Amino acid sequence: MPSPDPSATETVVHALIQRRLTIAVAESLTGGLLTAELTSVPGASAVVLGGAVVYATELKRTLLGVDAALLAAEGPVHPEVARQLAVGVRDRLAVSGRPADIGVATTGVAGPDPQGGRPVGTVYVGVASDAGARSVALALTGDRDGIRRQTVVEAVRALADELGITGV
Repeated sequence: MPSPDPSATETVVHALIQRRLTIAVAESLTGGLLTAELTSVPGASAVVLGGAVVYATELKRTLLGVDAALLAAEGPVHPEVARQLAVGVRDRLAVSGRPADIGVATTGVAGPDPQGGRPVGTVYVGVASDAGARSVALALTGDRDGIRRQTVVEAVRALADELGITGV
């Protein structure tokens, strides 16, 4: 099962430091793994504002502002939910009234069972910045732990893409 590439994570965190950009993280299926991965890099405290684990569907709405009608209609595993989580965490984890420069979010089905009609391995990574917000759809394979680890790898890759970093 793949583990995050420490050099990829270091590259992303160092780019954030060099550009003086802050980041906030919203996690569902990864349960804090992405925040832990980012903060494993020395110096990350200069750019990682914090993370919110919103595992319960209701917390996605109450803490991070995901639209209640969207959650009722589509459930928590949906590309627009990932996008709204990234936007919400960016705004809600503001420091001194200043939102994070980048918000990143994970939501999906790690297994072992499908959720809301979505098969195991259905994952969405949301990214939000001043340039806009988007989500990346993933169809991952493996066991529960493997899917969670792959999600972290793909989220780091999405951050690299957002920062214009190639080869990560």
